[in-house]
Amino acid sequence: MTTRTARRRFLQFLAASPLFSAEVPLITSPAQALNVRDFEAVARKNIPPAHFGYIATGVDDDRTVRANTEAFARLQLRPRRLIDVTRVDMSTTLFGTQWPTPIFICPCGSHKAFHPDGETAVARAGNSRQTLQILSTVATTSVEETTKAAGRPIWQQLYPTSKIEVGERIVRRAEAAGCPVLVITVDLVVGRNSETATRAIANDPRNCASCHPRPTFSGRKPSFDGIDTSNLDVRSPYFNWASVRRIRSITKMKIVLKGIGTHEDARIAVEEGIDGLIVSNHGGRAEDSGRASIDCLPEVVDAVRGRIPVMVDGGVRRGTDIFKAIALGATAVGVGRPYLWGLGAFGQPGVEAVLDILRSEFQVAMQQCGARSLSEITPAHVTRA
Repeated sequence: MTTRTARRRFLQFLAASPLFSAEVPLITSPAQALNVRDFEAVARKNIPPAHFGYIATGVDDDRTVRANTEAFARLQLRPRRLIDVTRVDMSTTLFGTQWPTPIFICPCGSHKAFHPDGETAVARAGNSRQTLQILSTVATTSVEETTKAAGRPIWQQLYPTSKIEVGERIVRRAEAAGCPVLVITVDLVVGRNSETATRAIANDPRNCASCHPRPTFSGRKPSFDGIDTSNLDVRSPYFNWASVRRIRSITKMKIVLKGIGTHEDARIAVEEGIDGLIVSNHGGRAEDSGRASIDCLPEVVDAVRGRIPVMVDGGVRRGTDIFKAIALGATAVGVGRPYLWGLGAFGQPGVEAVLDILRSEFQVAMQQCGARSLSEITPAHVTRA
């Protein structure tokens, strides 16, 4: 038998094997999940096409969405040996509050579009897993109700919107609800071409207009209760450093800027007295820069020089991704789409399972690399492929 013939027969065997020819069955409970992506297929099945398109979409050809995950694959771990890792401390501290892990729940809008319990289910999951939750301005549950479900103060994300007076009302309401930190998103400046979402809407036979008329960001969103949303836009092209100062002047909450990705802006933020930064490209949903958040992280960390905490989100799918982000200087690491998959698949138990999987994977990564605490995770633990 020639080598070519043997190879052909082996490939034919693989093609006939049930391991390769049959579709992987969907999991039917959170306990069956081996990784966070196992929830994605179930969520896709459960969630209406237009709503799932909202989760999945990026901008233009979704290049930045892909870049966020692909960039982690280019980072390799450098495990250390012969270190006693029987006990591992995964905790981190943000503005005086200690969290058991550096994982936080990113602000994502419209949770009730993915599960009837919406942000309440996510808050309860965060409560049971002692995980920080940041609530979106365009959440479908109020800050008061979400805080109650979370059992502890949550952080409020802010879209300044096209009318800063509206943003100021949201800020005051969040502070009254007990939020200690305001996260101002600064990367949604102008319009965006969300092709994936637009195609999904076109392929959804339902008439959604009666449920959430455009502009969809303000329809049925409690943050805008009692506010005239006519001619209101979530985008804020006018918003600048003076606008940030104006927001700061009306609140005692800590101010974190979300969407910083360059050392120039990071330096200005420190000079302006900003309390923290989240390196982010909006999950690839704001602009199609093609630059991954994890690739932006080192220059921001270098510019800040430890004066304020630097967090990061975008493309996190594994515990090793979290480890890599901590190694490059992040204080905490945000998760977005994976917990939405868990929510859409199984509600609160799905979100809890996503957090559990990432926590377990992160602990293993720390042990494999000989790091017994976050302070022992250093840039020397990673190298670029």
